Amino acid sequence: MTLTAPAGPGLDPAGLDPARLDRWETHLKTRYLDTGILPNALTLVYHRGQVVHQRVQGLADVEAGTPLRDDHIFRIYSMTKPITSLAFMMLVEDGLTTLSDPVSSVLPEWSNLGVWTGGTLGNFTGEAPRRPMQMVDLLRHTSGLSYHIQQGGHLDAAYRDLSLGVKTTLPEFVAALADLPLEHEPGEHWHYSAATDVLGYVIERLSGQPFEAFVQDRILTPLGMHDTGFHVPADKLDRFMPCYALTGQGRVLFDPAAGRFARPPHFVSGGGGLVSTAADYLRLCRLFLRGGELDGTRLISPKTMELMTRNHLPGGADIARMALSPIAVSETSAAGVGFGLGFAVTLDPVRTLRAGNAGDYSWGGAAGTYFWIDPVEDLAVIFMTQLLLSPDRVRDDLRTFVYAALTDTPTRPRSLA
Repeated sequence: MTLTAPAGPGLDPAGLDPARLDRWETHLKTRYLDTGILPNALTLVYHRGQVVHQRVQGLADVEAGTPLRDDHIFRIYSMTKPITSLAFMMLVEDGLTTLSDPVSSVLPEWSNLGVWTGGTLGNFTGEAPRRPMQMVDLLRHTSGLSYHIQQGGHLDAAYRDLSLGVKTTLPEFVAALADLPLEHEPGEHWHYSAATDVLGYVIERLSGQPFEAFVQDRILTPLGMHDTGFHVPADKLDRFMPCYALTGQGRVLFDPAAGRFARPPHFVSGGGGLVSTAADYLRLCRLFLRGGELDGTRLISPKTMELMTRNHLPGGADIARMALSPIAVSETSAAGVGFGLGFAVTLDPVRTLRAGNAGDYSWGGAAGTYFWIDPVEDLAVIFMTQLLLSPDRVRDDLRTFVYAALTDTPTRPRSLA
C-alpha cells in the first residue's frame, strides 16, 4: 500500500508546490526575458495525469509587439527526431525491418560506403568499415554520418559545400551521402548527425509512402496533433511566430513568420522539420508516458516504448565517453547521459550534476525548445521559445525549479549506469 500525505496549504494534490513553479517564472523573467536574451517563453508541466502549470511570457513578435499565447506555433527543429524514431519503431513492429538490419538492406546505394582515411571534397579516400551501418546506428547517432551544423570533423565542410539538408530534396540528400565517406566506423563513436533525416527516407522506402504522409497518417492524425506539420498552412499563419538568433551583437531576427515554414518544404527533414504547439507536443509526451497509448489509440507497444527509452550506446557508455567531438548545437549534457532510440537518457543524475532520475529522457530543438519525461515521477515538461543559440543554462535552470517543486516523490532506482 502506498500512502500519500494530504495536501497542505499551498500544495497541489498532485504532489507539487505551485508557489515553487511561480519562482521559476520570476527567475525566467528576471534572468532571460528582462535582459533581452529570450523574446518569449512557454512552460508547461504535466504531473500525475494533469497539467499543473502552464504559463506564457514575452512577445511572440517583438517588432509587432504581439504577446505570446499558449496556442502559438513554434519551430521545434530537433524535437522532430523522437517522432521520426517513433515512426521507424512502428515499422519494426509491423515486421518490415529490425534494429540490426544493415541500412543498405533498404538503401542498396549505400552498400559501398567507406570510412574516411584522407582527402577533402572531390578527392576523399576511404576504407571498408569493419561492420555495416545498422538501423540502430541511425537512431542512436553512432552511424558515422555527420551534420552541416557540426564543426571540426573531416566531413562537416563537405556537407555544407554540397548544401546537404538545405537545398536538396530528401532523395537527393541520401543519394549525395552515398558518394561521401563516413566520419568514423559505425558503432565506434556517438556523433550527432543527419542520421535521423536518413531515417526519414528509410521510413519512406519501407512504407511505400512519402515520409511526411506516413507521419501524418500514422502519428499526427491518430494522436490529434492537428497543429503539427512540416509547414504552417495559410489559415494558421496568424499563430506562427518569427524566430530570433543570439549573436555577438545581441538578439536579431532570424526567420520571419512568413519565412520558409510558410510553405511546403523542399527538403522534408525527419531530423528537424516540424512545427508544433505545446498542446500538441504534450499529446506525444502523454503517449510516451502511457507506454505508447493515448485516449484509446495505441501506436506502439509498452515493451517497444521501454526499449526506445533505454541506453543503447555500446557497452552501456555515456555520451561523454563516446562523443567524437562537441556537438554544434548542445542539446544535452554528456556525463551520466546515454542515448536511446531518439532521446537522451539519464543514466546517473549524480554524474550529470543536475536534478532528475535515472531513466528520464529528453531532447531539445535548435530554437531553444526542450522537453523531458520522467516516468518515475509521472512527469512531462515542455519548454517553448524561438531563439537560435539560446543558452543551455535555461534548460538546466528549468529542471532545477521543476524538481524543487515536487513535494511527494516515489522511491526510484539509484542509477541505470
